[in-house]
Amino acid sequence: MLIQTTRFGPVDIDESRTLEFKAGLLGFSSYHTFALLQPDETGVFFWLQCTENPDLAFVVTDPALWLPDYQANIRKEQMEDLGLGEASDAQVLVIVNKRDQTLTANLQGPLVVNSSNRQAMQLVLAEKKWSTRHELVKLAELATAKSA
Repeated sequence: MLIQTTRFGPVDIDESRTLEFKAGLLGFSSYHTFALLQPDETGVFFWLQCTENPDLAFVVTDPALWLPDYQANIRKEQMEDLGLGEASDAQVLVIVNKRDQTLTANLQGPLVVNSSNRQAMQLVLAEKKWSTRHELVKLAELATAKSA
């Protein structure tokens, strides 16, 4: 499947890399189909590219790589909507933003994916333990680590 992207130009993706968000994402409810693009084999960041709008893409990551104790509490009805048998069957991703020289993650709005049927949804967690701007890494520190 060939999709158009602003950042990468035309990209040929395997349909197994597409995800359907029936309700869209917060602030983008009219867009439902996204492709998960992996820039390289060793990276921890992915692009969630909208297949319907070449300008709409988000950087995402697996929060467990940064916070081993992070949990997205999925309600029973949400699991049913996604076709999940167990919460542990879900793949969880969070949207990453750059704020000044810091990469932050929205831990209150995780994306939950059923990899077997490619259904996905964005949750809004009521638990205040997690923030919408959890610091992952300072870019200056990352540049220093790469040059060492």
